[in-house]
Amino acid sequence: MNHRFAILLLFATLVAACGQAPAPATAPAPLPLDREAIGHYCQMIVADHPGPKAQIFVADRAQPVWFSSVRDGIAFTRLPEEPKNIVAFYVNDMSDTAWEQPSDSTWMAAADAWYVLGSTRSGGMGAPEAVPFVSEPAAVAFAAAHGGRVVRLAGIADDYVLGEVATPPAHAAGEGHMSGAMPTGAASDGHTTGHATPSDRH
Repeated sequence: MNHRFAILLLFATLVAACGQAPAPATAPAPLPLDREAIGHYCQMIVADHPGPKAQIFVADRAQPVWFSSVRDGIAFTRLPEEPKNIVAFYVNDMSDTAWEQPSDSTWMAAADAWYVLGSTRSGGMGAPEAVPFVSEPAAVAFAAAHGGRVVRLAGIADDYVLGEVATPPAHAAGEGHMSGAMPTGAASDGHTTGHATPSDRH
């Protein structure tokens, strides 16, 4: 009787295990930024641009998709034509790092950040940036110094990252080097696509 009970218990355990979803894979750690990193939309060297950057891992790629601004990284997650199998999304925490070249030690999960929208600091391509911070007080302090409002990732409207922008012809030092809309976007494998980039979209 005990032997039969043990067999039944083992069978029930195996059935229950088969019905469980597989454990999710561990998210890859953020990679350090080097001069091999090319912006997904601008097709320029990411390290040559000031301000916070973004990197996104998708399930079928070993290397991240790089972005010269956080705004473009968020746009990537909102555009219907971009991959949806995202496994990790990282941005630079700008609490205590140089605007011109954020440290690799500042990478953090985008979902955990507080963002300042509409500040006087422009992103890497000269467009309005979503400036990330690890804490709400740090974001509030930045907004007090540079203007803007503080939101979480879910509070960033699509229009802010996908809408057309008009940037001034010149920027103050450390507030972005380029102006106007970004050039035509490119796929993550480096091939040019026909769709408009986040800064070009209406």
